[in-house]
Amino acid sequence: MKEHYLKTLRDTEHRAKLALKAQNLEVGSPWYGAFVMPTGVYMAKHALYCIEYLAQVYCCPDSKFYHEEAVLNSMALGLDYVDRQQHENGLFDYITCNFFSAPDTAFCIGIILPTYQFLRGKASLTPGEEFLKERFGRIIHAGGRGLLEGGFHTPNHRWAIASLLATCGKLFGEADLTQAASVYLNEGIDCNADGEYSEKSAGNYNAVNNEAMLLLAQALEDPSYEQHVIRNLKMMLTYWEPDDSVFTANSTRFDKDRLVYPDGYYWPYLYLGVKYSIPEFVAMANYTYQVLSSRNLPAPDVLIYFMLHPEYVAYESPLSATPTDYKAYYAESGIARVRRGSYTFTVMKDKSNFLYVHNGAIKLAVKIGGSFCEHRAFRAETMAMDTEGAFHLHQTMRGWYYLPFEEKPATSDWWKMDNASRKKKLGPDMDIDVVIREIEQGLEVDIRTSGVEGAPWRVELAFQGIDRISNDHMTMPVHGDEVLVLKDSFFTVSNPESTMTVGPAFGTHHFTEGKEDSEAKTPGAATVYLTDYTAFHHVITIRP
Repeated sequence: MKEHYLKTLRDTEHRAKLALKAQNLEVGSPWYGAFVMPTGVYMAKHALYCIEYLAQVYCCPDSKFYHEEAVLNSMALGLDYVDRQQHENGLFDYITCNFFSAPDTAFCIGIILPTYQFLRGKASLTPGEEFLKERFGRIIHAGGRGLLEGGFHTPNHRWAIASLLATCGKLFGEADLTQAASVYLNEGIDCNADGEYSEKSAGNYNAVNNEAMLLLAQALEDPSYEQHVIRNLKMMLTYWEPDDSVFTANSTRFDKDRLVYPDGYYWPYLYLGVKYSIPEFVAMANYTYQVLSSRNLPAPDVLIYFMLHPEYVAYESPLSATPTDYKAYYAESGIARVRRGSYTFTVMKDKSNFLYVHNGAIKLAVKIGGSFCEHRAFRAETMAMDTEGAFHLHQTMRGWYYLPFEEKPATSDWWKMDNASRKKKLGPDMDIDVVIREIEQGLEVDIRTSGVEGAPWRVELAFQGIDRISNDHMTMPVHGDEVLVLKDSFFTVSNPESTMTVGPAFGTHHFTEGKEDSEAKTPGAATVYLTDYTAFHHVITIRP
């Protein structure tokens, strides 16, 4: 992967140059030696990223910054700042959110860990490299001891903490750190049979979890942890969109619906693809680099991994592809991903935007909205695929009303009453069933509501990446926030590169927002509403 290595080196050198320019050199400033973020904030985690960029190019013989004295001096100032930020117990703050934080400490020491491992593995060190090894080791060791205090917020935090505990236990020969890691690991890894982690975060936390699993495999000398990564990477083969971005709408975290490209998957695909002779993984690594290069995006931050594994610089493979024709149903994860050449569609359980269709630069999200008791949109409780490959989604919305207490309550203050113990009047119930089936050059969405008469509900079609909507009666330019109710006929949305035809439309009312607490429209989308009163049955055809 010599070409990948050289691009990674160039882009890491660029990151290092930006870091040098961002360093605070004002003597007497509390942030002297730190590196300012674009927000104007200083924090230890960002400083460690900048120091790591500098350390990689300082230690890389092929870099123009190799053993550059000015780079070493910059790192020394930065490390002094980091030392001032690390608490006596070894923990760091993530100052915009968490303080004395074990998970953020794990992330912090994990940033400089690969270069520390690289320096420990060298047969001989220059004085500058010896300086870095000692300073990095001191920060990592203190942070590892701090992790013994524990405490986390999210599922992935457990594996960040456990992987760094296990790694520090091995590096420094301290069994209590390894034992502390086993307490977290006793909960079992939350990667299901599909390869999905709990947070379903294809745009961010998959990479965090995968990195932790690879660290655990190395520290504990247990390759079973790599199997979680392999399952996730196999699932992710079906998560690339026609524009080469990653499908993120299923995420439960901040990356939901964000435009993300697959740079965080490059190294696991390459490393495990070569190690386990999985050609589709190697092909995805090659393809990822082509995507990033063609879009003038920076290379993944993996220079240090090439330095740790120089055999991967020499390794070459002609394979380069992403799957373009598949139908994958992940029942345990409640998601189906289907790709047919230039378009994909995604069906999801328990999501108000239950269907996504992506054709070139056009994205469509489909929602069924309205108000029924506490419900504001259809969110499938069950999802199944039938023998013909159609996906069935169902939800029963339960109607209910509180009844008065049979005995006088102890207080007249509503908020102090034990309202959960009240008896309820049950019903009516509203049922919504959706069947999504493939047809020639597209798909059908069969929607049926029942159980409640006369409720004004709507099908919301939220389009992004289009510049016009047209049907038999009109052609209208759009900019991204328009709202239309179309009453009949098929309509076409388009941009200079792609089109999508949808219909037939239906519109019997203009009640598109529901109650004040109803779900809002998809921001930034041109939205077409198809409206009717329950009970109704409509079949919508979508042809990308």
